[in-house]
Amino acid sequence: MAHHLLLSKVAAITGGTTGIGRAIALEYVRQGCHVAINHLNLPSDSHHKASILSEAAALREKDEQAGRLIEVEGDISKPETGKHLVEEAVKQFGKLDVFVSNAGVCQFAEFLDLDHDLYASTVRINLDGAFYSCQAAARQMAQQGNGGSIVAISSISALVGGGLQTHYTPTKAGVLSLMQSLAVALGPHKIRCNALLPGTIKTQLNEEVLNDDKKKAYMETRIPLGRTGVPSDLAGPAVFLACDELSGYVNGSQLLVDGGLFVNLQ
Repeated sequence: MAHHLLLSKVAAITGGTTGIGRAIALEYVRQGCHVAINHLNLPSDSHHKASILSEAAALREKDEQAGRLIEVEGDISKPETGKHLVEEAVKQFGKLDVFVSNAGVCQFAEFLDLDHDLYASTVRINLDGAFYSCQAAARQMAQQGNGGSIVAISSISALVGGGLQTHYTPTKAGVLSLMQSLAVALGPHKIRCNALLPGTIKTQLNEEVLNDDKKKAYMETRIPLGRTGVPSDLAGPAVFLACDELSGYVNGSQLLVDGGLFVNLQ
């Protein structure tokens, strides 16, 4: 149900055609926000791009206060990509109020066999990508002078270890740390910076694991709410952090969205 909590705001989201980024983008549109999403434009993902554009258009047909959605191609591991995304959002919609750093990769690998290329590309996409794109967004917001909200998708993995994720968990801890430092650095510009920490969410990244009934059942016994998450579970929290009326004094925080997994030690 649309409450138009983000009416006339403008957001940019990295990695916006699938998974968590997609769910956030569509919810922002539903809440009255104009959205620019970034994506790699892989041929294998073209149906995702087509379907999010048609879903956004359908939302607007049903509700004239819904936002508009545009897509911008680019590889987030390159420093100029975030800048290009921000420029396109501003060119199309006139400003930038909210930035969601979401693009990320996670390929399981044994530490002793892990090669340089996988480690380097994971860091480039997950951490460098977040740094440069958030910097581009912050520069735009600071120049506008009206504050803003930056939301980074970190992970429960920022707080716990994973035997097959030695290259991944440090990047997610880095994203959390980046938001904490940006909260301090950008506070004088009234730009709030916060991190969302999803638990086990069924996306393209971990579909294989969760399609294994045994592994899924095990995860469900670990999660107090008794189910693994879906991308839309992150959409509400992302709206909360984007909305000044709801979270205007929330800065430098980390919000776990994990069904209680992290606290379930017993």
